Amino acid sequence: MAESTGDMIKKKDELQKRANELKEKRNQLHTKSKKLADERDALNSQVREMRNEITDHKKKRDELNERVRHAKEQRNILNKSYSDVKKQIENLERNCSLNTGTNLNFLRKQIRTLENEQMTQPMSPQKEKKVIEIISDIYAKIKKEEDLLNKDPKLKKALEEEKIIKQKAEKQHDQVEKLAARAQEEHEDMINLIKQLDNLVKKVTRVHETIVLTKMDADEVHRDFIEHVDKIHELERNIAAAHENKRKTKKAEEVTTAQKEADEIFERFKKGEKLSTEDFMALQKAGLI
Repeated sequence: MAESTGDMIKKKDELQKRANELKEKRNQLHTKSKKLADERDALNSQVREMRNEITDHKKKRDELNERVRHAKEQRNILNKSYSDVKKQIENLERNCSLNTGTNLNFLRKQIRTLENEQMTQPMSPQKEKKVIEIISDIYAKIKKEEDLLNKDPKLKKALEEEKIIKQKAEKQHDQVEKLAARAQEEHEDMINLIKQLDNLVKKVTRVHETIVLTKMDADEVHRDFIEHVDKIHELERNIAAAHENKRKTKKAEEVTTAQKEADEIFERFKKGEKLSTEDFMALQKAGLI
């Protein structure tokens, strides 16, 4: 049984209402997708900035490590020079000791041994006094020997050189430590940023996945909206066709009625009845005269 025009209009109104709801939902999803895209773009901008910072820290770290390497090489050279001058001093002292018959290294070891015993071992007052006297005698011998050594120009020059090289080596070691500390700071800053970047990239991925899902939902709602619009258009065509059929039927009924009326007037005309102007117009309209 064909639907009535009223039913089709009612159905069309219901479809239109649902289509409006779908359109609104689709637009909301598109708005959400755009906001998420803006958030993703902002996060990607942060990612690019963070990667640039990481690159800067890595570059600085590598430059500092290169300076550390160079500084260590200089320190090693100074340490080698210091070791060489120490050996030279030891040889000069040994030669001088052979001439005087005094072994400075032996005396210094004796001092260290006796001082350690005095500090760590219990002693009677007499014994401690004796140990102190021995230590004093050894110090006097050491001073006498050092005074003789200081008069040796070669040894004096070597000792001055030893002092200068030691200062330079210590200064160079401090430089190595400072550069290494700065390089470590740059490395730690880089590692921290890498961790932050990893979390940021994960967040970007989550946002992007949400965008994809939102767009899929929007596409599905849009397809549903188009289906409703198509059905509305089909109903509009059917309603228009129904109205046209109704109009044609009404017109046909009107023509039939007019023809019947004209036939009746024509019969009266043939019988010789007097017709009015309206009657003649009806006959003319029907094509009977």
